[in-house]
Amino acid sequence: MEYRRLGASGLTVPALSFGAGTFGGRGELFGAWGDTDARQARRMVDVALGAGVTMFDSADVYSEGASEQVLGEAIRGRRDRVLLSTKASLPTGPGPHEAGSGRARLIGAVEGALRRLGTDYLDLFQLHAFDAGTPVEEVLAALDDLVHSGKVRYVGASNFAGWQLMKSLAAADRHGHVRYVAHQVYYSLVGRDYEWELMPLGLDQGVGAVVWSPLGWGRLTGKIRRGQPLPDGSRLHKTAEAGPPVPDELLYDVVDVLDELAAETGRTVPQIALNWLLSRPTVATVIIGARTEEQLRQNLGAVGWQLDADQVARLDKVSMRTPPYPYYPYYRLPDFARLNPPAV
Repeated sequence: MEYRRLGASGLTVPALSFGAGTFGGRGELFGAWGDTDARQARRMVDVALGAGVTMFDSADVYSEGASEQVLGEAIRGRRDRVLLSTKASLPTGPGPHEAGSGRARLIGAVEGALRRLGTDYLDLFQLHAFDAGTPVEEVLAALDDLVHSGKVRYVGASNFAGWQLMKSLAAADRHGHVRYVAHQVYYSLVGRDYEWELMPLGLDQGVGAVVWSPLGWGRLTGKIRRGQPLPDGSRLHKTAEAGPPVPDELLYDVVDVLDELAAETGRTVPQIALNWLLSRPTVATVIIGARTEEQLRQNLGAVGWQLDADQVARLDKVSMRTPPYPYYPYYRLPDFARLNPPAV
């Protein structure tokens, strides 16, 4: 396993992390993701640690908190061997302190996560969404207090727009609060919007990308192809509307090239899609999820090798789409690119 620094921080993370969204199985959405119980989860953690995957990511909304609880049971007795990452801010109930990033909400969310995970500190705590109703100064002061209390070691954001992340970083610098060192983002061969603004921001500000849904919400598994029906076991039957939109033709075009590269390299379609991501600027770790041990072992095969320059160029060509204004001139017009070249 390769290990990398998370943004401009002293935290070293594995290139692949394990996402515990399949743990717990509560609710319509997360029940469709998976229903891994504590015994099965412990076996998954065994396999992950054996491959050098030491970081495990969850959130309070995953299976109504059951994901964190199952993960906590699975790592029991080996807390010192793992990095725990979780998230809060999305609504977990109708109460006034069950949503957002206000001080009371964040303190309560961290206390709840610590209890469910069976630990006294979080290695990485991320805001699951931007809370436009709470001043960023209050959010950052609360996070600063949590870090100085020892309950949280590093902080990050997730699903922020560029201006939201930059506003938060500027306020942190202005008031001397802890900075976000991670941005958990959607990024895949069929979803490259991250590159337009957030990737250059991450490069400039030292914010590392923690990539979620690197296989395009389950579309780059190698089981979905042009002219074929959606496989019966695909979670997309129940979850497609909740995930990032992907045009069918883009998906099929990308899968066609992935199939070609799979034949050339002897690797699987998801291994190639994950390996491409690991070579991108700012990417610190890619979160892989799995409902079965077989899926996990296959995804672990994404590391330890590299695509060659021609193969990367073919994937770039088929997956890249012209970004919207004001980004497209920097990708298409030489004069613009000279002044401010794209990050990729």
